[in-house]
Amino acid sequence: MTVIDIHCHAAGIGAGASGCFISPKLRRSWKYPIYLKSFGVTSGELEREGDGLVLRRLSERLAASSRVQQAVVLAMDGVMDGRGDLDRDRTEMYIPNEFLARECRRYPNLLFGASVNPSRPDAVERLDAAAAAGAVLVKWLPSIQGTDPADRRLIPFYRQLAKLGLPLLTHTGQEESFSRADNALADPARLRLPLEEGVTVIAAHCATSGQSHGERNLARLLPLFAQFPNLYADVSALTQVNRWGHLERVLAHREIHGRLLYGTDMPLPAMGLTSPWFHLLRLGTMEARRLAAIGNPWDQDVQLKLALGMPEEILFRAAGILRNNQL
Repeated sequence: MTVIDIHCHAAGIGAGASGCFISPKLRRSWKYPIYLKSFGVTSGELEREGDGLVLRRLSERLAASSRVQQAVVLAMDGVMDGRGDLDRDRTEMYIPNEFLARECRRYPNLLFGASVNPSRPDAVERLDAAAAAGAVLVKWLPSIQGTDPADRRLIPFYRQLAKLGLPLLTHTGQEESFSRADNALADPARLRLPLEEGVTVIAAHCATSGQSHGERNLARLLPLFAQFPNLYADVSALTQVNRWGHLERVLAHREIHGRLLYGTDMPLPAMGLTSPWFHLLRLGTMEARRLAAIGNPWDQDVQLKLALGMPEEILFRAAGILRNNQL
């Protein structure tokens, strides 16, 4: 059976006419060189070979995994201004669908995850184009893109998502990877509207970080599982050092095990943020040492999550959820 990582990121600086960009503020950040290193590239290499190099390196590293066969690589739409145009001044990272779809077609182990900000005047048309280009899901980062999932003006967008059979993978909980975020928009309770409209919604990170209205976000997400069979969540990033204990907290709710999907939030595991040594008290020295010796980041991520109690069937569920996935 095929194991698919549904939550894998790309990057680009605009090299090779990719259309990508990273804001000057983010490029000046201490995080920028670390991100490049985690993708296995340098700025010089990207300038010479183009941003497609990120996808080639990603595919090569994934091909060396013995546990994970495919990964959904996520585009990143930007912030829109009052006219519905891309606001470059407020967008920290932009990875256009056209670039990512083209590059993913080069590698059978990389699946195209589109991103469409619904504030665009042509958002529905962009959804259609993404589906035609082979998108298997649509990714949102509401707290960064300025999208309110509860806005009823998005109903036509949701209905088209449901018609196309495109799942919506949307960040839930506190966002910490960018320099600014409106975390009120990542309140999982705001997902009720797309769920009511029949969209298959995947709550990224299972809302394990932060609070909304004085209540833990995970507590606000859990009741929705009982109400909506079209709600899922991924386990990406739940073993990071800044999310210590989050995977165990999610797995304690056995009633949602059948709704959990496997994801990594790559390249963050390649940055050492999910080292087994952070889980020494739970694993013990010998097991932590064994897991730390696994060189491939996907293989280590799978084995670590299994060691922490993740049921193995979670690894195989995404193949039945993604749109038109060709296995």
